[in-house]
Amino acid sequence: MTPDAALDALRAQVEPGRAEQMIAYHKQSRTVLGVGNEVLNTLSRDWRGQLDLEARVDLAAGLWASDIFEARILAAKLLTQARIKPDTAVWDLVQTWVPDFDSWAIADHAASAISKRLQADPARLDVVEGWTTSDHMWRRRAALVSTLPWAKLSNPKPADLATRERILGWAVTYVQDRDWFIQKSIAWWLRDLSKHDADRTRAFLAEHGDQIKAFARKEAVKYLK
Repeated sequence: MTPDAALDALRAQVEPGRAEQMIAYHKQSRTVLGVGNEVLNTLSRDWRGQLDLEARVDLAAGLWASDIFEARILAAKLLTQARIKPDTAVWDLVQTWVPDFDSWAIADHAASAISKRLQADPARLDVVEGWTTSDHMWRRRAALVSTLPWAKLSNPKPADLATRERILGWAVTYVQDRDWFIQKSIAWWLRDLSKHDADRTRAFLAEHGDQIKAFARKEAVKYLK
C-alpha cells in the first residue's frame, strides 16, 4: 500500500458537502477531503491487518507528509496499538509529528499513538518532560494528553503512582498558562483522575484550583461528589 493508493482510497469515501462542515468545525486551513471518522476507523483496522509493521510505518509517514487532515488522523490511527514489538521505529516517527501539531483533532489522535508507546516504555517520559517547557503550545499540551493513561489507572502500582505525581507536577507548571487548550488539558487530566483517585484530585484543586480558569475547574470536578 503506497501513500498515493491510500489517498485514493480516502478520496473514494468523500461525502459531498462534508468537507465544508469539517473545515468550519476544526478550523482548518489545510486540505480537508470530507471523510467521516468511521471510515478512517475501518481503513486503519483493515490496513493494520494487511500490512506488516515496516509497511505501516512507511504508510503512516507518507500519509502524515501529505498534510491532508484525514490523512494525518489516519496515520495516527495506523500506529495506535498497544502491542508493537519492536516499536522503536514507531516511537521515532510519532515524535517527529509533534512539532506539526496545530489543531486538536490531529494532535489528540497522534497523542493516542504516543500514549501507547509511553505505556510500553515509561522511560520515554523523560522525552515528554522536555515538551512541558516548549514555546510550542501544542507540544506542551501533548505532554498531558499523551499521559492520560496514568490518570485512568484504577489500581496503580507504586511506580505508576510515582509517574502520576510526576505528571501532576507538570500540570502545576501549567496552571498560570491562560491558553484555553492548556487549561483544558489540565481539566481533562484532573477529570479522568477524579474517577479513580478523588482525594488526590481534590488535593490538587485545593492547592491550585484558584489559579485555574473557571471553565477548567468546572470540568475538573465534573465527576466529584
